[in-house]
Amino acid sequence: MLERHELEAFLTLAEELHFGRTAERLHVSTARISQTIAKLERRIGVPLFHRTSRRVELSPLGRQLYEEVRPAWSRITDAVERAVYAGRGVTGVLKVAFTGPATGQLLIGATQAFRVRHPECEVRIREARPSDVLPWLRAGEVDLALAGHPVPGEDLATGPVLVREARMVAVPTGHPFARRENIALADLARVTVLQDPETPGEAALTYNEVLTLVGAGEGVFVVGAHVRRYFARPDVVYVPVADAEPVEWGLVWLAEGATARVRAFGEAALGLVA
Repeated sequence: MLERHELEAFLTLAEELHFGRTAERLHVSTARISQTIAKLERRIGVPLFHRTSRRVELSPLGRQLYEEVRPAWSRITDAVERAVYAGRGVTGVLKVAFTGPATGQLLIGATQAFRVRHPECEVRIREARPSDVLPWLRAGEVDLALAGHPVPGEDLATGPVLVREARMVAVPTGHPFARRENIALADLARVTVLQDPETPGEAALTYNEVLTLVGAGEGVFVVGAHVRRYFARPDVVYVPVADAEPVEWGLVWLAEGATARVRAFGEAALGLVA
């Protein structure tokens, strides 16, 4: 039989494909993870991972084992968590993140509703740069965040949509789009669209930064309707995109981190907007 720490090490490494990040998530040393995986491979008799100096990959048998074990392990941990929840209620500390004034306002309301229901649970709220949300979740720095849906990554879970708003485009005041009542999605193919701050890579780190680039004529930027209230600027005009799907916001957390606290906070947030 496999021990709990062996299962956790294997499943986490299969998701991270990086020994350092796996060690951070499990709060152990990299050497401990390496030793645990090596011991597990010796017991099974075949490699579960292919390692080089640059990357870690699942072997075919390792992938098969992950796909069969992960659902069962999630069911076990969920069942134990539900039992603890039923027996002790919601306690401990819940760390939540938001990325701007609109999401912060909603998160504060949800926190107040949550505290009324579960006064024994402490809630710690942090503001994050959009590009920090997913790394913070994966590193365990926060338990959940209020962010745009959908989110990339099979390791992430999302709750119900809490906010649905019209999609708009931010343009410089002198731009031809600024004189129109609305535009179509096809119009965006003719202009430079700046990268979303939530997208990994060479993106602006804050919405104020990317809107400054818009005002300087560097491009246009797709946003939700809330920006008209929270990011009003003399150098930027917000124009509706008539045929675009709405922008959706909701809670996001690690799929394996769906604790009683996380579920209870999601219920409080949904109750607030219902």
